[in-house]
Amino acid sequence: MNATSKQQHTAFDSAAQQALLQESAAQFGASVTLSQLGGQHSFPVVIEPLGQLDPVAWAAEHRGDVSDALCRHAALLFRGFELPAPPHFEAFAEALSPGLHGTYGDLPKKEGGKNIYRSTPYPEQQMILYHNESSHLESWPRKQWFYCEQPSLKGGATPLVDIRQMIGALPAEVVERFEQKGLIYIRTFTEELDLSWREFFKTDQRAEVEARCRAVGTGFRWLDGDALQMRTACAAVIRHPVTGERAFFNQVQLHHPYCLGPGIREGLLDLVGAEYMPRNVCYGDGTPIDDATMELIGNAYEACAVRFAWRKGDVVMLDNMLTAHARDPYEGARKIAVAMGEMMTRPELEKLMGA
Repeated sequence: MNATSKQQHTAFDSAAQQALLQESAAQFGASVTLSQLGGQHSFPVVIEPLGQLDPVAWAAEHRGDVSDALCRHAALLFRGFELPAPPHFEAFAEALSPGLHGTYGDLPKKEGGKNIYRSTPYPEQQMILYHNESSHLESWPRKQWFYCEQPSLKGGATPLVDIRQMIGALPAEVVERFEQKGLIYIRTFTEELDLSWREFFKTDQRAEVEARCRAVGTGFRWLDGDALQMRTACAAVIRHPVTGERAFFNQVQLHHPYCLGPGIREGLLDLVGAEYMPRNVCYGDGTPIDDATMELIGNAYEACAVRFAWRKGDVVMLDNMLTAHARDPYEGARKIAVAMGEMMTRPELEKLMGA
């Protein structure tokens, strides 16, 4: 799909959103209905089948239409499709994006699947903050899916943020500083504090880890206690590779110590010191990102966030380069499976942004 300047300048105008919705609906024809989530939210767009259909065959037939709609709307919620179990979800995602990514180090593989994962194993009483998947690494998925196998009894939403909106929600000088300086993510793999480097890289060979880091320009050093520290330079604000729109694409909330909360933050600082925090992030010139800026970012994310109640069988599909996601605290069992596809690398993006 070729983005137009009209679409970019009116992306969040309600009349423009209705026009985009009608454009998407016309492409799909009579097999499904498209609607807004409800209230004032035009995102994600809800897609529901009209009558019986084969979800996998439909996905394969409408792969291009779904891709176009995703660029227009940033996130799609497939609801009412016959996807009773994770293998059906994987087949559906594979039909939409053949060649799902199956070597992601940060998530455990989903039982019964080949290239799908369980959601992040994180304490249910805590929120997982806003982020774009793998935006701190040398490659990331353009497309990402979440499948609800079992909704929690209470809470557990997956808040979504259209990161094009973040450009306007943040003060212009903050956006400019992030855009000009970029980011350096610092990750220290220390057993019992985070994944070990062996778990992340799926190898116990240091030489293999070193070769992979060198190949993608990631700085690294070995520390005492069999720990590994990596430093990765990344953009904080990008232009989308298809639409050309600016977007706040990063993981500052998941890496900045401010977001740990004062108790955990001070405890880790006492335990390992500032230089060896499991995760950290600074501007690309090495200067720190101050707490006041992090507070502004957190407030902007929440101001732009959209939440919906999961239903069993739901699939939400994200353009990871237009949408950030999070996870709310929850009570009761919650089972969400994850798939990723269409990987993009930093050099590919830099080439497109420089074109």
